[in-house]
Amino acid sequence: MYSSNKLDTDKGIMMVEGPLTADQLTDYSFHDELVAFRPAPKQLEALKEIANLPEGRIYVARTEDTIVGYVTFLHPDPLERWSTFNMEDLIELGAIEIAPSYRGFQLGSTLLKVAVSDPNMENYIIISTEYYWHWDLKGTQLSIWNYRKIMEKMMAAGGLKPAPTDDPEIMSHPANCLMVRIGKHVPDSSIQKFQRLRFLNRSTMTVKGDEL
Repeated sequence: MYSSNKLDTDKGIMMVEGPLTADQLTDYSFHDELVAFRPAPKQLEALKEIANLPEGRIYVARTEDTIVGYVTFLHPDPLERWSTFNMEDLIELGAIEIAPSYRGFQLGSTLLKVAVSDPNMENYIIISTEYYWHWDLKGTQLSIWNYRKIMEKMMAAGGLKPAPTDDPEIMSHPANCLMVRIGKHVPDSSIQKFQRLRFLNRSTMTVKGDEL
């Protein structure tokens, strides 16, 4: 279900909206500062590919005609741990990026709020794997721990909060973390399967639901 929100900022009115189709994405230009993952034109093409996936969702923050931020949702990469059980109701916040010159307007938090306002999101477990080496520590001039505090606050706007896991990459540094949001309509069977998924490296593990 399409959702949107308008923000009045020092740079004018920002529209935060989605999910957008690949065709809708072609109606806008892509800000040339959106290069965290690949050159801006190639990243726009990557967003179009995600939008064409059955589960893919793209939400954007834009000026009248230019996308200045986005967030993506899709099933975890088939080669990653999080796809082990092929859970149809598990989706990953694959990327969130705001053009540096448009930071400070809470666009990231608003993107997440708009995304989870879709009632259909209550049918999913949403995860985000946060690794400090992906963070823009140089551009923001923040320490690892201050960056994590800001990241946690932003994710909390979308209902995601830290959850324990024995994933080796996440455990490789104390600043790394798994963020999770469990939708209201996710069945208990999926929640239990996800709890096993979080602790794949343990032979036996019983986790209470309230640990999430």
